[in-house]
Amino acid sequence: MNELEIKELIARGEGYHLEFKEENESNEGFAKTLVCFTNTDGGKILVGIDNNGNTKGVSDIDKTMLRIDDVAINRCENPVSILQETVQIDDKTIVIVNVPKGSQRPYRTKSGNYYVRSTNRCRQASREELLRIFQASESLYYDELPISRSGMSDLNIDRFKIFLKDSLNVNVNNDDELKNYLINFHLLAIDNTPTVTGILFFGAEPQKFLSAARIICAFINGNDLSIPPDDKKEIIGTISQIIEDTERFLIIHLKEKHQIKDFEPETTFEIPFESLREAVFNAIAHRDYTINAPVRIIIFSDRIEVHSPGKLPNTVTIDSIKVGGSHVLRNPSIYNILVKMGKVTDLGSGVRRIIKLIQEYIKKDVDFKETDSEFILIIPRKN
Repeated sequence: MNELEIKELIARGEGYHLEFKEENESNEGFAKTLVCFTNTDGGKILVGIDNNGNTKGVSDIDKTMLRIDDVAINRCENPVSILQETVQIDDKTIVIVNVPKGSQRPYRTKSGNYYVRSTNRCRQASREELLRIFQASESLYYDELPISRSGMSDLNIDRFKIFLKDSLNVNVNNDDELKNYLINFHLLAIDNTPTVTGILFFGAEPQKFLSAARIICAFINGNDLSIPPDDKKEIIGTISQIIEDTERFLIIHLKEKHQIKDFEPETTFEIPFESLREAVFNAIAHRDYTINAPVRIIIFSDRIEVHSPGKLPNTVTIDSIKVGGSHVLRNPSIYNILVKMGKVTDLGSGVRRIIKLIQEYIKKDVDFKETDSEFILIIPRKN
C-alpha cells in the first residue's frame, strides 16, 4: 500500500477490518487482535498509529516485525499466517500487518481465549459464535450435537419406526436394533440423549428444546414489508409437519387457475410448485440452527421471499449455487433424513432447479441476497 492509501484508511478510523496499535502494545494485545481478525473476516493492524489516528511511527522496524511474527506463531493457537509490510507517512515508518480470514478456525490466544471482531473492537466469542465457527470449519456439525435437557421419552419412537418402514423398508425387531439405527442416523447420542436432528424430525415437542426451529409465513397485499400482513402464521412441529403446513399456506395464497382436461379439472399455480418446495426444503436443510431466529417466508404482490437464518456456509457463494457448483452441507444429518424421505436429491442442484423452473415458467430471474445474519431467496411472481 502507498502513503495516500494508508492516509485514507486512517482517516476512516478503526472499523470491522482495521485496528490501530502503537509500538509498545503488549504481546497479549497483539495476539488478541490477530485472533479476532482471523476468526472473523480478516483485517489490517496499523502499527505506529495511536487510538486517535495520529501517526507515531515505529522506532525499530525489524524488531517490531520480528516480535509480531513471534506472537502470530507462538502466542496464537493455531499459528496465524500474516503478511507484513512497511510504509512511510510524514517521514515516519509504520508497519502494516495483513491478517487473512483463518483456514483453521477457531483460533485462540495462548491464554485460552477466543476472540471475534465486532464493529471496531475485539471481544470474546459467545458460545453460539464458537459453534458457528466450528460449523464453518467442519470441525463439528451442530445438528449432530446432543440436547442435554432431553431424553428418550422426548422422541416419538413410533414415528421413527414408520420412517424406517417407509423410507428403508425396515422393520425393527428389538430395542438394541432400534437404538443402533437411531445412533447411526445421528438422532441419538451413545448416552441415549437425543440430538438436534433427532428432536427436529422425531421429537414429541421440538420447539420445547429448539424454539427457533419454526417457519413464520406471511401474506402481504403489497410490495413493502412495512405493510401489515393480511395473513400470518407461525408453523411449528416436526420438520415433516412444518413442511406440510407451509405448503398449505402457499397453496392458499398463490393464484391458481382451473382448466378442464380430459373431462377432469386440473389446477395450475402461478409459480411451479416444485420450485416452492425446493425453496422450503433448502431453507430447512441449510439454515443455521445456532441462530435464534425462524425461517421467514413472505408472499408479496410481486414476489416471494424466503429468509433463511445464517450466511452461506464455508466456501459457498451466490455465484456457485447459481450454477449448482456447491454442495457444502451445514447440517448433513438433517439433509440425510430429507434424502431418505425423498424430499431432496443428494446432488446439490436444488437452487439451480428453482432458477430453471422460474425462467421457463415465468420468464423472470430468481434473485439472491446475503446479509450478516441471513440468506434471502427471492422468487418473482407473474404480473
